Amino acid sequence: MNGATASSTSILDDEVDGMKLADIQTHFEVTQFYNLEAEFLDDGRFADWMEMLAEDLHYWAPIRSNRLRRQQALSIAAPGESAFYDETRDSLAWRIRRYDSGMAWAEDPPSRTRHLVSNVSVRQRSDDLLQVRSAFIVYRNRLHTEVDIYAGGRNDVLRPSGVHGFEVVKRTILFDQNVLLMKNISTFF
Repeated sequence: MNGATASSTSILDDEVDGMKLADIQTHFEVTQFYNLEAEFLDDGRFADWMEMLAEDLHYWAPIRSNRLRRQQALSIAAPGESAFYDETRDSLAWRIRRYDSGMAWAEDPPSRTRHLVSNVSVRQRSDDLLQVRSAFIVYRNRLHTEVDIYAGGRNDVLRPSGVHGFEVVKRTILFDQNVLLMKNISTFF
């Protein structure tokens, strides 16, 4: 081995905030769950997407601000402060019913989207829930010339259960932009 010693630990032994990385099978299943979620969102299959969300869901995208390095703890709005989304499963279901009614002008005609999810990191919590971080890019095209690109990260809590093997209990969405330049924000992430 050219003088190098083999390490007896693996990357799965690494801990972040007291949580170990999940095994390869769990990581694969979570990645497949996210791929299916992206497919449902891109195909406009919102009823199927709703099945992936827990009844006690909190879906939150806080506002970000530019701060000096020493003030970074203040760069993300706290719960109860300004947010792009601060939703429950019921409020998301209401939005979807509104889309289906034809009364949501921002989605008539509907947008075409492409959700790309990567950098999936899955950690096992002590309460049998999974803590999952991922990065996303969402491309949105509407009408002839409207093009929007969203980039950011998601921090999810998943519960093993549901129709698709997991359900999203909590989703925190952090956009890389602190000012979204889109005409509207009617896309799910």
